[in-house]
Amino acid sequence: MDQALFYVSAALAVVSALVVIGQKNPIYSAFALIVTLCSLSVIFGLLGSPFIAALQVIVYAGAIMVLFLFVLMLLNVKREEDTPGQGGRTLAGVALVLVAILVGQAGYVLWRVAPAAAAPSFDASTRRMAEVLFSPHFLYVFEATSVLILAALVGAVALARKDA
Repeated sequence: MDQALFYVSAALAVVSALVVIGQKNPIYSAFALIVTLCSLSVIFGLLGSPFIAALQVIVYAGAIMVLFLFVLMLLNVKREEDTPGQGGRTLAGVALVLVAILVGQAGYVLWRVAPAAAAPSFDASTRRMAEVLFSPHFLYVFEATSVLILAALVGAVALARKDA
C-alpha cells in the first residue's frame, strides 16, 4: 500500500510541476504548485518524517503560497499572451537542450550508483531537525530569508502603486 501511494503521489508531483511551468495563467500555476507541495508532503510522510511533511504543508503550501498569491493578485498579473517574434523558438530550443543535459546527467548518476548500495541512515526526527535548524549555523540564513521576503513584499507594493 505504501509503495502504491508513493508512486501515485510522485506521479501527481511530476504532473503538477509540469503544469506549473506550462501554465500561462499565473494564478493556476500557483495552485498547481500547491498541489506539488502537498504531494511532496505525502512523500515525506511515507519516508518516515512526519515533521517535515507537516512543515511542507504549513510553511510552503500555506504561508509561502499565500504570499505568492497575494503578490500576484496585488500586481493584477494577467494571462501570458502568445506573441510571435519574441524569441519563442529560441527559448524552446534552449529548453530542449537543457532538458537533454538534465536527462543525461540523471542517467549518468543512475548508471554510476551501485544497485546494492545501501542508503546512509538519516535521522529525520523532530528533535534532530530542531537541533539543526535552531543551531547558530542557520541563524543568519533564517534572518537573510526573512529580510529577502520583506524586500520582495515591499517591491511588490512599490510596483503595484498606481500613482508612481
